[in-house]
Amino acid sequence: MDNIYALIIITLSLLAIGDLIVGVSNDAVNFLNSAIGSKVFSFRNIMIFASLGIACGAMFSSGMMEVARKGIFNPQAFFFDEIIFIFMAVMVTDILLLDFFNTLGMPTSTTVSIVFELLGAAVVMALIKIFDNGESLADLPNYINTAKAVQIILGILLSVGIAFTVGALVQWLSRVILTYRFDDKPATYNAFFGALSLAAICNFILIKGLKGTAFASTAFDSLGGLTLNQFLETQVLLVNLINITFWFIISWSLIKVFKIDIYKLIIGIGTFALALAFAGNDLVNFIGVPIAAYQSYLAWIDSGVAAEAFGMGVLQKKVPTPTFFLLASGVIMILTLWFSSKARRVVKTSLDLSDQNTTRERFRPNFLARAMVRLFANTNALLTHYIPANTRNKISQAFAFDAVIDLSDKNRPAFDRLRACINLVVAAVLISIATSLKLPLSTTYVTFMVAMGTSLADRAWGTDSAVYRVAGVLNVIGGWFFTAISAFVVCGSILYLINLGGPITIAIIVFLILIIVGRNFIKTNKTAQIARKRFQVKSESKSLQGVIQESGDNITGIFEQSISLYKDMVEGLAADDFRKLLRIRKKAEDLKVAVEELRNSLFFFIKSMEETSFVASNYYINLLGLLHDLTEDIQYMTKISHRHSYNNHKKISDFQHDDLLTLLFQLEFVFTISIEAFHERISEEEFQKVVNQKETTFSLIQNKIERQIIRTREAETSSKNTVLYFNLLTRTKDLIQHKFEIVEEFYELIQVGKN
Repeated sequence: MDNIYALIIITLSLLAIGDLIVGVSNDAVNFLNSAIGSKVFSFRNIMIFASLGIACGAMFSSGMMEVARKGIFNPQAFFFDEIIFIFMAVMVTDILLLDFFNTLGMPTSTTVSIVFELLGAAVVMALIKIFDNGESLADLPNYINTAKAVQIILGILLSVGIAFTVGALVQWLSRVILTYRFDDKPATYNAFFGALSLAAICNFILIKGLKGTAFASTAFDSLGGLTLNQFLETQVLLVNLINITFWFIISWSLIKVFKIDIYKLIIGIGTFALALAFAGNDLVNFIGVPIAAYQSYLAWIDSGVAAEAFGMGVLQKKVPTPTFFLLASGVIMILTLWFSSKARRVVKTSLDLSDQNTTRERFRPNFLARAMVRLFANTNALLTHYIPANTRNKISQAFAFDAVIDLSDKNRPAFDRLRACINLVVAAVLISIATSLKLPLSTTYVTFMVAMGTSLADRAWGTDSAVYRVAGVLNVIGGWFFTAISAFVVCGSILYLINLGGPITIAIIVFLILIIVGRNFIKTNKTAQIARKRFQVKSESKSLQGVIQESGDNITGIFEQSISLYKDMVEGLAADDFRKLLRIRKKAEDLKVAVEELRNSLFFFIKSMEETSFVASNYYINLLGLLHDLTEDIQYMTKISHRHSYNNHKKISDFQHDDLLTLLFQLEFVFTISIEAFHERISEEEFQKVVNQKETTFSLIQNKIERQIIRTREAETSSKNTVLYFNLLTRTKDLIQHKFEIVEEFYELIQVGKN
């Protein structure tokens, strides 16, 4: 039996590596979003800052491991075999839960997940013991640290609201004072801002990054025999006064003497600080449980007592974590940060919701989001009514970012350096205060909600995007509560199964985890490859000739994609392969989205034109409408084809397949000569060659419709089949019509360009 527990410890060690990978993928958003969003550093340099922070934080993490040993349950109430099962259930659930959220690209809290997993497993094990021992539910507090659990739940609720409110307020005041032209402000202004920011970050590193380490608990003669923690707690005013004064002198010198961008420095140091705190404190979420299990195993082996009789009061003692484990964990975290595609997806979610620019919105509005937007809009209108006109104008000028930002720049940052600094500083201050007051708090919740609050205050959520952004925030917050509930329920259920089946159940569950996580990894990589290969349209030209060149390339690409999708659709229908038809449907939707993104950039296209060209603008507007109609035709046909096959309706007949192949042959010919004409920029001879095929194609489609009418009257027995086929024929006619209209529109533009 000893070998069984040794194997469980080895399994927990391997699970710890997996948990580190999925955990870092989730928590990278905590310290990367500000630096990436502001684009003040290259991605490589950002990763270097974060990696250094993680390396330092991992080495300082030893003291935080106590949470996994005794923070949630009372270890002396359990025996070794029960504790091991609790730890195994926690690790299994944590990997599944974090991988699920990472796959969705949604940030969640590793702190909350590990706490509620420990709570769920411990409660179920306690209930098993209570019923076996004939005790009552009133004895549950003997097993569970209920006071800590209540604290954490309150911390979740409070941190969400406080972080959002404080972030919004600080960002609004900072913007009103410094405006978007903060670089033009006197050096004293920027130096004072730098002093406050760097002092807050320094304080954050001392309190949050080092508080749980052995170094912070060591007494120093220079501090009057006090430990670093005691000195920071008793001399708060003195420490902060010295801190701010020191950083003001440094900031002013850097700005005036060395001409250094203080905002860029704040972002770099802030990224390092949050990464350090993440590794120094959240590392317990990933390896705290396996280390506690390993140390429990060593204590049990030394005792010589049976597993079911060895009490775990030993976990009450403070035991240092071996440095090797911390070092190895830091290396794994850094490697994950550099190579995890899921980490970048989670960061992208946060950036999309805080982007100052027009982006493709990921979330759909819901009733609650609409209601909240209306409420805030009406409240803002009411308050604005009582503000003097001069004051309103000054505030509006402070928030006028289009005066200093080039809207035609496709690579402009999601937000400026000032907001990036506020994100980092406010998050650091709130986490520092909560830590000093010993309040439970999730760094993910704080950093995310601060970013959302600053986005709202900075008017990144305009009337065109507010309802989508609010819906996104509500989705993320809902996911957080889902994390807590599901962590408790799933972990408790897994613990119950493990308790019933023992090692065999553990083996089965671990095997299932490998399948699920592996499948999600493959799916994520495949999705990323598809996204990289997805057809891209361009919208960068600023002159009439540029529009002609660019439009010809776009039209050619869309024509090639359209006829390829039509051909694949016919093959999928003939084979009655609903899986293939689903893939085709998704490709058609991607093509339509690409054109819709062009339409969304219409405002910026018109503003960026070098000359006032009504011809180019009118043509561009008409072309976008026609391209949208064409891609909508393809998307509709692939959708109904997939739905027909997926519902297991009667497949198309051989006659219908032959007719579609004949029609496909004609379409391929028409699209091919059109593509060749666009490559030649459509001479008059080429244009007539294309137009001459219009009536031929329409006549062919009409012939196929009449043939199907005859078959329907004489032999057809499937109504669903008939409806599908007629829909395909009529929509194909629309497709051809829109295709010829695009050719005619482009030909007219070329003639204008020649004059």
